[in-house]
Amino acid sequence: MYHISDCKKYSRCQRLFVLETESEKQEYRPYVRLDEEVTLLAKEKLGIRDCFKGERGDPFERTLQALETEEWLMKARFEYKGLRVKIPFLHRTPEGWEVYFLFAGLNPRSDDMQFYCDSAWVLKGIGLNITDWYIIHLNGSYVREEELDPEKLFIISDRFYNHKGNPSVRVDEAITSRMRDLSGDIEKMDQLLKDGAPEAVRTNACTGRSKCRHYAECFPGEKEEDDRSIIHLIGSQHRFEMKKHGLARLKDADSRLIEGTRQQYAQIKADENPDGLFVDRPALHAWLESVQFPITFIDFEWERFAIPPYVGMKPYDVLPFEYSIDILHEDGTRDHKVYLSTGDDRRDMAENLLKDIPREGSVMAYNAEGAEKIRIRELADLFEDLSKPLLDINERMEDLQLPFENGVIYDVRMRGQWSLKILMSMMDDPGYHDLDIQQGMDAVFEWRHLDLSEDVENREQIIENLKAYCGMDSYAMTVVFEWLKKLDGSCA
Repeated sequence: MYHISDCKKYSRCQRLFVLETESEKQEYRPYVRLDEEVTLLAKEKLGIRDCFKGERGDPFERTLQALETEEWLMKARFEYKGLRVKIPFLHRTPEGWEVYFLFAGLNPRSDDMQFYCDSAWVLKGIGLNITDWYIIHLNGSYVREEELDPEKLFIISDRFYNHKGNPSVRVDEAITSRMRDLSGDIEKMDQLLKDGAPEAVRTNACTGRSKCRHYAECFPGEKEEDDRSIIHLIGSQHRFEMKKHGLARLKDADSRLIEGTRQQYAQIKADENPDGLFVDRPALHAWLESVQFPITFIDFEWERFAIPPYVGMKPYDVLPFEYSIDILHEDGTRDHKVYLSTGDDRRDMAENLLKDIPREGSVMAYNAEGAEKIRIRELADLFEDLSKPLLDINERMEDLQLPFENGVIYDVRMRGQWSLKILMSMMDDPGYHDLDIQQGMDAVFEWRHLDLSEDVENREQIIENLKAYCGMDSYAMTVVFEWLKKLDGSCA
């Protein structure tokens, strides 16, 4: 018996489908926090009092019996030709059945239709008469008050949304036009599991929105590629094609097959240099000249909630729970400060932030526009009396990522990447190696333990690990900044 998740893996990559079927299941660690039972909240929105509620492992016969007697079915399991689906809500009407899909996001779009169409194929296959299709989704404009209001939290829509967030094609029209017979796919999936995983073929699906967890297994040779290999050419659609035709190094890139970005120019020039380093000297010097002491290096850690847990929050709002600050003075001395909270401590965080950051000098973050500036702006919007000094921090903020993002500097050891961890791996510093927490999402998962329970085991150790990880991010920025200063000095 297959599930829609199996069909989606098969559609993305046949090899992925087989490997995932054979691999040990990974613990599900959601990127977005969803503490509330969203189905029960949607049930309140629909005004359902009594209903049939499906359970994991339900035999299909139990659902068929419920179809004979119940007005509402929730989480009902259906099966057809080897595919098993779960339908969030079904409602009986005199004309037939209404289907309510549940989308725990803001604006469902018609560019990801496989779940809806595959579900519809099963319902059609068993002969269910569906008269209307709806999607219940979260309302991005809803602002939580003291109590959560399911009526305002959700929107019931008979349409998908376009990229601007406006209603577009009808759900029933989109499903009807895109639904297809899955019988052939299911037969091929059966055969694949008998034959084993096919050979790896590199496609856009290998990296897509996120790199496939089997990527290294499928292409083991890439780890052994030289730092100067052309496969590290940033943003290149043809890098593997060029390598196939014998253009092995960055400096060998065919000018007709590259996009010509500043980053690519920096990479090619770095490979042409014996030391593997390229520096746009005037640009780096000009950027460093704009930075004023004392320099405050800041990094935030935060949690994102699908359902707003606190007053003033909207669906998918962010709750910052930690920041780390390293202050570098002109005489070379440093100060280090960390703030860590659980629960809703946004006011206290904002007040401490204003105490900890000097009122003069530059403020430095890594990916400032996409992270730290947003977090500070959110706090300023929330606390009007603190807005001016908070926004002043943003006015003084510089982005340490810019010299790398703009191709001002490239070292072949970066291998096409420029995260803080990659940069620190090039420094004469242990960096992140000895930390118990190695990734930002790992920090979030550890913090969830603290936030959800006061009695969590090893609470003090988790707090120490969180402070060490966030503290390493701000410290790493000081190391990278000092490196840039040395490069500027060596180029004088």
